[in-house]
Formats: sequence, structure tokens, C-alpha cells
Amino acid sequence: MSNTSQASNRILSMLDENSFVEIGALVTARATDFNMNPKEAPADGVVTGYGLINGKLVYVYSQDSSVLGGSIGEMHAMKIAKLYDLAMKTGAPVIGILDSCGMRLQESTDALNALGTIYQKQAMASGVIPQVAVVLGNCGGGLSVVAQMSDFVVMADKAKMFVNSPNAIEGNYEGKCDTAAAKFQDEAGNADIVCDEASIYENVRSLVSMLPSNNEDADCVEECTDDLNRVCTNIAGYGNDAVSIISMIADNSEYVELKANFAKCITTGFIKLNGATVGVVANTKGDNDSNILCANGCEKAAAFVEFCDAFEVPVLTLTSVKALKASECCEKRLAKAMAKLAYAFANASVAKVNVIYGDLFGSAVSVMNSKALGCDMTFAWDSAKVGMMDAKFASQIIADGKSVDEQKKVEDDYNALQNSIDSYARRGYVDTVIAADDTRKYVIGAFDMLFTKREDRPLKKHGAI
Repeated sequence: MSNTSQASNRILSMLDENSFVEIGALVTARATDFNMNPKEAPADGVVTGYGLINGKLVYVYSQDSSVLGGSIGEMHAMKIAKLYDLAMKTGAPVIGILDSCGMRLQESTDALNALGTIYQKQAMASGVIPQVAVVLGNCGGGLSVVAQMSDFVVMADKAKMFVNSPNAIEGNYEGKCDTAAAKFQDEAGNADIVCDEASIYENVRSLVSMLPSNNEDADCVEECTDDLNRVCTNIAGYGNDAVSIISMIADNSEYVELKANFAKCITTGFIKLNGATVGVVANTKGDNDSNILCANGCEKAAAFVEFCDAFEVPVLTLTSVKALKASECCEKRLAKAMAKLAYAFANASVAKVNVIYGDLFGSAVSVMNSKALGCDMTFAWDSAKVGMMDAKFASQIIADGKSVDEQKKVEDDYNALQNSIDSYARRGYVDTVIAADDTRKYVIGAFDMLFTKREDRPLKKHGAI
């Protein structure tokens, strides 16, 4: 193994014991401008190789900031590019451990071209093999693009990720707002998981264990040790706390949540159901303890659904939206964001199951994995409500100018005729109305039934929404 010990130790901490095999340990920089000495750059500042995570093949590269600052140069990038070539040939995930001062100044245009080479490899791998960026130190400038071109970003709480440093932003300085800090990037939606470095490796292992190895991997199933017919006792008691509801449904109550601190009105992540990986998108209580859908939530959910569809991961949605966020800032992007969400669900050809677990009103009925968008199976709790709007507000419009008693009569009629889950089911928009406690067994049964789903789509290069 190369003598870049910090980088190597990070890899060894993440992979199965004694499984790592290094590639290119003797590669070093070729540039000699500004009195650079190739012997001073062992492995050119990046350790590359392959190993196992819970028995699954993965390819890993790890930058070492103690060697030329972990800077990206010609040979540094060549090693990463070759690793991607191997990963594409064998259909296995790539994990990049990022810790670098950025571009290697002494190599100038060669370094810029090298960085572009990594981008190109990532673009070709997108949708074919999962890519995970693990940010453990500095990840600035063009390297931050490498992180964001990955499918998932796992970030240490003391790491830094930025395009421009905080002090380079007009009117700002690091003490005022550390825009490079993990907390800032987490809340901006640029990191999927943020934790301390001591627990980061286990988080990466949990995430990778949920992911298929590639877009044709049909073996991403493990033996289920949980009761398939387990009753989720008092699941309805969690109200609009979708994270707790998801955990109750999942095998062994294990839920790997992503972007937990961004767009809190939506939760996204992975669970196992009968041993198979399922992607989950759920409306939840958010910051205001009320299920209100915002633009960021739509975009967060849409991107996650697109990942699941690319890798043949079935999608489960838990839907409950009382209103769409009404603010000047959100209004600038909400329609476009809702369009992206509707497109993502409509375009996804994987198995799609929807559970309406609360009140669902307005346009959200249509965009949240509805039957009209191609949802395969829709269940609803017997306590759910679905309609154009809350009956109280609808009665004020329909019975405008009438007495309070007449408005109350219209409100009751509207609840019975338009907002009740039975009326929604009678129109064929719900397949089965279920007791909340039986949710787990119904969704497992639905995904088992949909296991062989095939769906043809119009011939086109790709959509443009």
C-alpha cells in the first residue's frame, strides 16, 4: 500500500476488513515546472483501488491533503478516471473521499483539463452506477462540482464545501456566515448526510448497502428477518410525523433518510421491504408542524424519484398535503418545481405505490404520485381525506352570502360527497381503503405483485422538463 497513510486509513475504516486492493500505488506526477519533484508526490496525492462493503464490490479513491495538498493534477485525475472505467466495466459503485486544496497551480491548464476528465467520467456513469462523494476535508472550487455530480454527498460536520470561499462573497466574511460549513451546505440541500467523522463510515456503509450495484442489478435483495404481516400498532397515532411512520413500515424499522435538514416538508430515503430496497418519498410536518408542500420539497422529491427510476428502485409515497406554500419567494419557483415533480412521477417506469395517510387537498392530489400520473397501486387509510380543498373553506365559497346554518350544511355535504375517502375510492382513484395498522403488509404485497412490472414508453432521447 502507498505511504499516503491518512487516505489509506480512511478507506480501510470504510471497507470490509482485509478487502481493499490498491491500484496505481506507484503513479506520481510528471510535471516538473516550478522545480516540482515527482518523488515528492507519492501516488500523486490520491489512493485508488477496490474492496467490499458488506460483501458488495465498490471502487474507492481517497485524496490525501498531506501530499501537495491533495491537489488535482494530470496523473491524480488519470487514476480516478481509470477507476471509473473499471467500475463501469464491472457495474459497481464509486466512492470518492474528497479532501483537497483544489487545482494544482503548477500544472495549470493540464490540471483544468484533468478536472474536466473526471466530470466526463461522472457524466457517463450517471444513471449506470451509483456515485457517492464523502467530504472529509476541504472540497472547494471545481472539486465541489465533483461532489455535486455524485448521486449522494456524505459530509463530515467539520468539513468544508464551496465554490467561492465565504470571504470572497461580497458583503460576507466567514465569521458572519460560513457558507462553506457543513451546516450551511446541509440546510441548502447540497449534502445528503452530515455527521461526525467517527460515524461517517458506518453511514456510508448503510447507504451503499441499500443501493443496487448498477442500473441492471436485480439482486439487491437480502433475506428478510422481519414479520411480513407485522401489524403497525397505533401507526396513526404519529399523525403527520412521516419519518416515524416510515420506520414502522420498514423491515426492522431501518430508514436511511437523505437531506433531512433541507425542505423538511418532504422526507426522502431508503428502506427495505421484504428484503428489497424501496425508495420512499413522504409529505411530513416540516418546520411549521403542518404538511405544506414547498418548491424546495418538490425539487428534492423529483430528484430522488429520478434516481430511483434510473436504478430500478421501486418508489413508495406517503401523501398528505394540506396546502401549497404561499410566499413571494416560493411563488417564483413553485409552479416549475411542481412540474418537475409531476414529470418525475409520470416518467418513472418503476413500480410505484402510494399510501394516502392524512388530509390531501388541492393540486398536490395530482402531483404526488397520483393514479393519473401512473401510480400502480393506491391505498388510503380509512381516516384520510382527499379533495379540492378543506370543506370549511369550500362551503364559504359555495354558500357565500347564506346563513351560518346553511354554510354548515354545505360543509357537511361537501365532506361526505367530495372529501371523504370513500367518495374518492368510488371514482376509482384508490384501489383499497385500509386500516392504518395494516399498512406494512399491504405495501409489501403490492410490491411483490409488481415485481415483474414492464412498461413501454415513447421513443425519445430524453425529456426536457
